[in-house]
Amino acid sequence: MGEIENTKVAAVFEHYPINIQKKLFFLRQLILDTASETDGVDSVEETLKWGEPSYVTKTGSTIRMGWKKSNPSQYALYFNCKTRLVEAFREIYSDKFIFEGNRAIVFNEEDDILIDELKQCISLSLTYHTRKHLPLLGL
Repeated sequence: MGEIENTKVAAVFEHYPINIQKKLFFLRQLILDTASETDGVDSVEETLKWGEPSYVTKTGSTIRMGWKKSNPSQYALYFNCKTRLVEAFREIYSDKFIFEGNRAIVFNEEDDILIDELKQCISLSLTYHTRKHLPLLGL
């Protein structure tokens, strides 16, 4: 796994419980791997948005990840609620993921991650600006 270059992002990861750190590091690597495999994505900036690790591309919409003390066994990937991303994800994967409104895919700590399906969601987000005009984002 690539080292976190942004010290502020690294500090946020350090404050998560160890079991959640492992889950979020897995999601982080999945985002970075998906970005490197996705045509049209040149680079990913790792930064903080709303105090949480976030991943930004020139062609896409920000992906943010987080964990809340109020739901200690859950963690999530957040997407811009003003996009059609989660709406499209729900249309295709309503039986595969748990969704929170129009902004997140929520995971329980014991969940097995459906890697191929989640990579497709990540790829759509990383390239959102090039596909937002397409029906169901081109799926």
